[in-house]
Amino acid sequence: MSTSSPPRPPHAGHAKEPAEQVRHPGHAKEPAEQVRHPGHAKEPAEQVWHAVSAMDEYAATELVLRMLDEGTAPEDVLLDVIAVVQSRVGEEWAADRISVAQEHAATAINDRAVTAVSMHPTARTTATRGRITVACVDGEWHALPARLLAEVLKLRGWHVDYLGAQVPTPHLIAHLHHTRADAVALSGSIATRLPTAHAAITACQAVGVPVIVGGAAFGPRGRYARLLGADAWAPEARAAADHLARSPLPRPQPDHQQFDDLPHLADQEYTTVARHSATLVGTVLTALQDTVPALRAHNDAQRERTAEDLAHIVEFLATALYLDDDELFTRFITWTAQILAARGVPPHSLPPALDLLARELHDFPRATRILKAATHTLTTAHPTAAGNTA
Repeated sequence: MSTSSPPRPPHAGHAKEPAEQVRHPGHAKEPAEQVRHPGHAKEPAEQVWHAVSAMDEYAATELVLRMLDEGTAPEDVLLDVIAVVQSRVGEEWAADRISVAQEHAATAINDRAVTAVSMHPTARTTATRGRITVACVDGEWHALPARLLAEVLKLRGWHVDYLGAQVPTPHLIAHLHHTRADAVALSGSIATRLPTAHAAITACQAVGVPVIVGGAAFGPRGRYARLLGADAWAPEARAAADHLARSPLPRPQPDHQQFDDLPHLADQEYTTVARHSATLVGTVLTALQDTVPALRAHNDAQRERTAEDLAHIVEFLATALYLDDDELFTRFITWTAQILAARGVPPHSLPPALDLLARELHDFPRATRILKAATHTLTTAHPTAAGNTA
């Protein structure tokens, strides 16, 4: 069991050609040639994808600048081209058609394409609305969605303070005291950052600043945004900008407390699992080698990656306990099985790992319930996961 990769929201991808271009640098100039021959041009997002997947920064930025020169609105370039390409980057990684390093390189090129758009004369606007702070939750390193929102809000006339990735809550609050922002937009892509997001939401509201949230971390249709007491949620940047344009966010209640949102935390299951996660991982990893003998033959690097995967599983279990949401953990485990399968790794070690976790947490009824639900879904939806573990 080893994904060799950080956890992230589910994606699905298809096209193989761009990934092949990444592996063959000789194709790097093809997007620029397409630009010079409009008769052979593909859809704008597809053109930019070819440039990004070939790691051709110059071709990618040339393409987006040409779109602006030809009259495409900056917001459309940001959201209908760059954001679409970035989504495909995630899909290609999930399907194991590009590596983590290639994914990071592609994201960096997309970020530079955003900068190119923001510096174009057609993107220069005057602030006519209020002031808003855009930031990623502490521990959230996926900054591009927040960056895209910040640029869209600037185009819509907002005075935007973009703070970037991994913003510690105390520093965010200090910034709000200094700037007197009208609202905060918090971005989160990884669900395991939701407890931290909850603390940030509550802290912002405690100083009188309402919070709109977005990103895959907040679940289908923003279900966790409501659960964590956010003042608003939006599925993507356009919807967020439209929401903020329609009416100001309601002023938060100053006496709101985190515990008011999640009374089930009184049972201490989340706290115990989160605090003892390293011990749980070590215990399960040792026992798993007896349950799945093939793991004994793993080398040090493989064992390390298996330990990382177990750590992700425990972290998502803790988050599911925080929210009291079985579905969050089940979705993650199902996705993990798909990621393993895409990498040619049989997922049959997942059910034993969940069973061993349940054994260690037998005195925790909510954790046991969540683990059993995930095991049932895994063995039903992915029969190979229930195969012979010997």
